[in-house]
Amino acid sequence: MIETDILIIGAGPTGLFTVFEAGLLKLKCHIIDGLPQPGGQLTELYPKKPIFDIPGYPSVLAGDLVDNLMEQIKQFQPGFTLNEVAETIQKLEDGTFIVTTNKGTEHHTKAVAIAGGLGSFEPRKPIIEDIEFYEDKGVEYFVKDPELFRDKKIVIAGGGDSALDWSVFLADVASEVTLIHRRNEFRGALDSVEKVQELKHAEKIHLITPAEVVGLNGAEHLESIDIDENGAHRNIKTDYFIPLFGLTPKLGPIAHWGLEIEKNAIKVNNALDYQTNIEGVYAIGDVNTYPGKLKLILCGFHEATLMCQSVYNKLNPGKKYVLKYTTVSGIDGFDGTRKEAEKQVVKAIE
Repeated sequence: MIETDILIIGAGPTGLFTVFEAGLLKLKCHIIDGLPQPGGQLTELYPKKPIFDIPGYPSVLAGDLVDNLMEQIKQFQPGFTLNEVAETIQKLEDGTFIVTTNKGTEHHTKAVAIAGGLGSFEPRKPIIEDIEFYEDKGVEYFVKDPELFRDKKIVIAGGGDSALDWSVFLADVASEVTLIHRRNEFRGALDSVEKVQELKHAEKIHLITPAEVVGLNGAEHLESIDIDENGAHRNIKTDYFIPLFGLTPKLGPIAHWGLEIEKNAIKVNNALDYQTNIEGVYAIGDVNTYPGKLKLILCGFHEATLMCQSVYNKLNPGKKYVLKYTTVSGIDGFDGTRKEAEKQVVKAIE
């Protein structure tokens, strides 16, 4: 049983920043996310796309923002349950909760913060006959462990950042990488497109465009794929097929937790602390809704800050928290580290 003060569901930017705000209040956090790494959409869909509306950053790459958030919260030592989905919630008589994932991992927490962005993410699956049969038998929708593809033949399908970046990365891992896209043009970061171009010329990536995968073959494990290339059909031998067509957001099991739902978002009390209709369960970031709601990262940061204050007050009744600027109070990490501004000195100027 994993014990924590605040259980955060969703490791996107709002969920990660919650760890920092909770840490300032000496509250311990643990995060559950269905993706294999922190960052949510920023990591999975557009790590190399610039974001222009983060305060203090005229421009920051989505992946760099995630890296910075991870560095910012490091001293508060959050725990992570990744590649698992929060499935059930049980409220105990003392007001605490037990949240269990689809893989049976149990978390005991004093408060729940749902920061699941647009919800749990499910891969957009290509419409190919019998594709479900080959899932985990050669068809993979995420690159969870690159070593799985060591010295194997792989085919990647897609035309965005994920397809480009994983093609580049796995070119040094797999024995053969083939990238297939239904168009000649790719929609991704320029440096990723250029790197794929270089690796194609170096014969480290086979590029087939315009083309689509239309069939999968193999008795017990994927052995080959059928593709339609400009109307001509051909077969390619492969060990793995990785379709990277993006993710579809869904509330998933959270939709059955008894929360008030409006248009696939969770209704909250925005006049106070972003609490849901279940006391002790909050929803922050893009997953919530209220009058005037804006789905922006900076709004999620604001909501996380007020939510953490509310949790602190509930867990410490009668104890007044005096807000101090970090420039004055400094930051004491759970790992024993301390960050603080240089102290002023009193010295005469001669």
